[in-house]
Order: sequence, then structure tokens, then C-alpha cells
Amino acid sequence: MHELLKTVYDDVINGDRPAVEAGVRAAMEAGQPVGSILSEALIGAMKEVGERFERQDFYVPEMLVAARAMQAGLTILKPHLVQAGVPAAGKVVIGTVKGDLHDIGKSLVGMMMEGAGFEVIDLGTDVGPEKFGEAVRTHKPQLVGLSALLTTTMQNMKATLEALEDLGVRDQVKVMVGGAPVTDVFAKEIGADGYAPDASRAVTLAKSLL
Repeated sequence: MHELLKTVYDDVINGDRPAVEAGVRAAMEAGQPVGSILSEALIGAMKEVGERFERQDFYVPEMLVAARAMQAGLTILKPHLVQAGVPAAGKVVIGTVKGDLHDIGKSLVGMMMEGAGFEVIDLGTDVGPEKFGEAVRTHKPQLVGLSALLTTTMQNMKATLEALEDLGVRDQVKVMVGGAPVTDVFAKEIGADGYAPDASRAVTLAKSLL
């Protein structure tokens, strides 16, 4: 790995946002291909962050800080990636289901997904079943991620899957679910395609579903 990319990689892991922004600009000015900056420095670093989280060397705060630093670098890169025709790993629509205003877990999943090269459409919180359906029709993602942090709102995951069925788009997407009260058993019961217990494993699941 080029030393400029290695610097960005380390700065992402350390969560140093200004250094990541400066490093990405420096790498571009030095003629490093935008695809390499993305895959080696940003995606590579977030993969390492995910692995450290799974080993419990990192916890949610470290993962959030690293993800925000990565996003700052990605914001600079994005227009150039489009120009260079660098394809996304896939497209995913995410949101917290109706009645639930919890944001952190869902946002972290979105940032980790972006860090893995996915294009993410984040619908926010308190998202009704029909809104998920409309987003699938409009954006044509391969994946939909549903989050619920309350036992009372978990049933809205089932309602969302039913809405996708009613709109005739259920077979066009793989649906992933997650959140504190959600289990693998529940995911199977409602007919979801997969369950992830945390943001790092959500990325692994997304890749396996594609």
C-alpha cells in the first residue's frame, strides 16, 4: 500500500477526521487513483475497525468515531468516484421502522455499509411500511435494512415485509433486520432474509446476501 494511503488508513482507524480529509486530498493530488483510495484506505480501514469490534478491541464509540472520519473522506471522494465510474458494491435502503425513533444503531449500520463501498439511502426513523415500499420502487436497491430497538415496534418489521409483498417488490430485494430485541428466530418467523446482531456483522451479512 502506498504510504499516503497507509496514512489515511491509520487516520480512519484512529478517528482523526481532519487528518483523513487532508490525507484524501493529498493522495488525490499525488495522483493516487480514486478507486485505490476508496478500496485500500477507506474500505480497508473500516474492515479493520469491524474486525477489532468483533474481537472487542473496539466498542461502539470507537467504531462511530472511525466511521465519521471515513465518511468525511468519502464525501471528498464521491464526485470523483462517479466521474471515474467506480461502481458501488451494491445499493441498500435502511431505516428504523414506524413508531421507533432510535437512530444510532441504524446510522452506524449505514456508515459501516458506506465504509464497505455500498451506496446507502437512509430513510431515517419512524419509517412507515409504505415508505419502504416506495423507496424500493424509486431507488431499486438490492438490499433493505430494517432496524427496531423496541419490542413494541418489532411487529412493524413484519408489516413492512407485508407491504413490500403487497406492492409486488418483495422478490426484488433481500431484507435484513436488526436491533436490540430482534433475534435470528424472529427474523425467520417474519420471513426476512437475514439478521445481524451489530453493524459490523450487518456488512458481512449484506455481502453474503448479494
